[in-house]
Amino acid sequence: MKKTIKLEAIDPIEIYGAGNKILTEFCSYFPNLKVVARGHDLILDGKENDLAEFQVRLEELIQRRHHKMNLTVYDVEDIFDGESAPDKFRLNGDAIIVHGTDGKPIRARNKTQQEMVKAYFDNDLVFAVGPAGTGKTYIAIALAVRALKNREIRRIILTRPAVEAGERLGFLPGDLKDKLDPYLQPLYDALEDMIPSKKLQDFMADGTIQIAPLAYMRGRTLDRACVILDEAQNTNLVQLKMFLTRMGTSAKFIVTGDATQIDLPRRSDSGLLTGIRLLKDLKGIATITFTSEDIVRHPLVTKIVKAFDRMAEGSESEE
Repeated sequence: MKKTIKLEAIDPIEIYGAGNKILTEFCSYFPNLKVVARGHDLILDGKENDLAEFQVRLEELIQRRHHKMNLTVYDVEDIFDGESAPDKFRLNGDAIIVHGTDGKPIRARNKTQQEMVKAYFDNDLVFAVGPAGTGKTYIAIALAVRALKNREIRRIILTRPAVEAGERLGFLPGDLKDKLDPYLQPLYDALEDMIPSKKLQDFMADGTIQIAPLAYMRGRTLDRACVILDEAQNTNLVQLKMFLTRMGTSAKFIVTGDATQIDLPRRSDSGLLTGIRLLKDLKGIATITFTSEDIVRHPLVTKIVKAFDRMAEGSESEE
């Protein structure tokens, strides 16, 4: 059965992509359908149910274009593998978030990570708290990279408090950047998994991606950006308020932290859990809580975390 679909009131290149890249990706989901693009016409040849499905999905792609500056192959993936919603291009929990530099798809690996992905699309501020190894920061950065690639945001800003975890900054060699880079290295590592090295260097050179200590956020207004505060358990309440009030228009903020790994001189100075309690009833804010069951590193990490948790519980019961 043959059918011709005419693209009206839209430039075909906006749907086909450069070199027909987007159209090729789209057609890959219809292996039994023959598709020929001729200007504004798409000539289809195949079974009736495939023709009908193609037309429905194509209309979804066109609707996405009306809500975005440009389409990418990731929009095609969202339509077929994600949850279709042109206004936010949201994903369901187990859909591909983004592809890594090695081509491997990055997606939520457990139920709590899936909840975090969903929360990101329903809220402008997400708190993700829980033990090390649960993938909080990695998922946050994947969501930010996806938004940047889809041109939903103009920049990614990653920040951490420069708090010493038993070491002294002053004894490290080099200038201030050299001293701080080790604290920010986990953020670099995650980005390098998702953005080719040369492209990442370009993004950092032109300010599209910024990685900086929390103190550098003061006085800024961050519009149309995905901003991630990592290791937030090492912020006091004043610092947390300063960070959250940087939120500008069309911005997404993600705050990650582990309340069991506070490196401040006094554990009581940490403002993370207090901040979450203060804001818990506000619309547009979500809190996702990870546990040791959500750890996605080596299996021993789960056992190690549980052992330390038991020790901490024992200490508290003795006081």
